Amino acid sequence: MENIHVLIEQCGLGKIEGEIIPVSGGFMHKMVKVQTTSGTYAVKCLNPEIMSRPGVMDNYSEAERLERILEDNDLPVVTALSFDDKKMIPVNGRYYYIFPWLEGTITDFNNISEEQCFTAGSLLGRIHAIDAHNTDADEPEMSDVDFHSLLDSALKNESIIAPILEENLTLLEDAQKSLNKSRKKLPSMSAICDDDMDPKNIMWHEGKAYIIDLECLEYGNPISSCLNLALQWCGTVTGKYSSKNLEEFFKGYLQAYDNGFRSYDELFGIAYTWIEWLEYNIRRALGMVSSDAEEIQLGESETLNTVNRIRYLSSIEVDICSVLKNI
Repeated sequence: MENIHVLIEQCGLGKIEGEIIPVSGGFMHKMVKVQTTSGTYAVKCLNPEIMSRPGVMDNYSEAERLERILEDNDLPVVTALSFDDKKMIPVNGRYYYIFPWLEGTITDFNNISEEQCFTAGSLLGRIHAIDAHNTDADEPEMSDVDFHSLLDSALKNESIIAPILEENLTLLEDAQKSLNKSRKKLPSMSAICDDDMDPKNIMWHEGKAYIIDLECLEYGNPISSCLNLALQWCGTVTGKYSSKNLEEFFKGYLQAYDNGFRSYDELFGIAYTWIEWLEYNIRRALGMVSSDAEEIQLGESETLNTVNRIRYLSSIEVDICSVLKNI
């Protein structure tokens, strides 16, 4: 926590009072709550492995630029504070964002209401509507995870993830094929997208929704983005799929932005974008990303969760497509 003390002093935010409190959040970065003599702040500690990737600074810079566009369009976004016109603050080789502390609660994944789904869909539609446009046809990026190789590594390392990978190898390979097939069918479109706007990244305070964690903002395909997020909001992440929540998400989305596309049922394979998150966590679990024990344990738990999520999606494909056909 020494870096946090240096960070707060460096940014002129007074003296820290009491303990620095870890805050539950996402699976990539860590967040802490800091009370100082000048106020209360949420400090995001960016994952050093992520920050070492090629081009990452350009990605963050672009996300900050798009964040300002969302602000200009009156989207309810919670943005990082700026210090000397810089939002990302380096301290001893690590990187941080500081946010004003926002009272409220994160969406309860186990109790997502129809009203919340409508609101989330509407917010996503408003984002996509800012600068949506057709693009030249381009070869889509294909997923090429080598599950056989990863399974071999898991077996050699006697990793606890080996049995679930072995049991579901065919399912995972079929899911990847379905994902790539659907990506080839996507219409050529582009819009500002926040593909990380899942329930954990919407806070609610006095009935209002606030979008947090905007580091993944980028231009992308709005149809793919909409389908992915709709499926997360309707309960597929927790194994509690609700057709009503799926319908409400799309109602909110299409009310805010309607490009005329309706063939979402033909693109169900987009749901298997989880394949790429799974690959990262398998590598994490096998110590290929970091030797840190906590990172390895996170990789193990997320590998299990993600495989089960893919299994669940496969089991309810027919039910979901029956709703999507009537959107």
